[in-house]
Amino acid sequence: MNDQVAAPKNPPRILCIGMPVRDLTFRVSGIPARGSKENASHFEEICGGNALNAAISIVRLGGRAAVCGPMGDARETSSRYIFDMLAREGIDTRHLVQMPGLVTPISAIMLDPSGERTIVTFRDPELWKVRLPAIGTLLEDCAAILTESRCAEFCTDLCAEARRRGIPVIVDVDRAMSLREGLLTASSHLVFSSEPLQETADVTDDGAALKKIARLTSSFLAGTRGARGTIWLDQHQNLQQTPAFPVHTLDTLGAGDVFHGAFALAITEKQELRAALRFASAAAALKCTRFGGALAAPQRTEVEQLLNQGQGVHPA
Repeated sequence: MNDQVAAPKNPPRILCIGMPVRDLTFRVSGIPARGSKENASHFEEICGGNALNAAISIVRLGGRAAVCGPMGDARETSSRYIFDMLAREGIDTRHLVQMPGLVTPISAIMLDPSGERTIVTFRDPELWKVRLPAIGTLLEDCAAILTESRCAEFCTDLCAEARRRGIPVIVDVDRAMSLREGLLTASSHLVFSSEPLQETADVTDDGAALKKIARLTSSFLAGTRGARGTIWLDQHQNLQQTPAFPVHTLDTLGAGDVFHGAFALAITEKQELRAALRFASAAAALKCTRFGGALAAPQRTEVEQLLNQGQGVHPA
């Protein structure tokens, strides 16, 4: 079976809304106990945040990406560092909003030998008061929006207008949502992580949780489950499953964001849902084989090579 989908000649532009983060990463032999000290075997400073990581993935897979959201003061080190990194990746930063006197989010991340990460993040509470640029400006030449569920309070109106214009809105849900949340209906695709999926629906089974949420929204619904693959509802509300690609995992940091970026790009390319989920799964799997967060995201040719190995997909 050949799953290769070539990148279009005129790449779609995806608006990624979120909070960029400066990540300080440490490789450790084990997560330190309370009150103890641990020597790291490696340190690396990278940029992060769900939307930013997804934007990197989109560009490396052949799309175009713009990032939008709050940043700290233009004079601070973290802000300048992130702008430099995004310029290097070819990502449009015109819609980032720098807020005088505030601090750009920063994370300390420990990676253990299994590739699992433990994260402490600081986000200045004042960042949530951001006012994004005009809706007309943001939606110009916009093929899709990809946003984080935590940003609902400052982007739901924009997402609702995008849907009115027929523009896909993909939401990365990595924390529990209210069942009255506006993004439930101001979206076309909701992709949950397993834990927030169950917390949102107050159900301890991923499939049952998807079916409960489906009664409240017409959006496509899926739940990512790491090595267990992705569970999702097809157009007939039947549960389907896309298995993960088995790889030797070194670093899971940013893998979910790479998945969402790849999935959003596939949607703009009109890939069928099953193919879009396989495309995203392959991109995320390859990222896990390398250190460096989303800066280890794969190129399109690498994803196509993995897809062409012809692994099957089976119903749940």
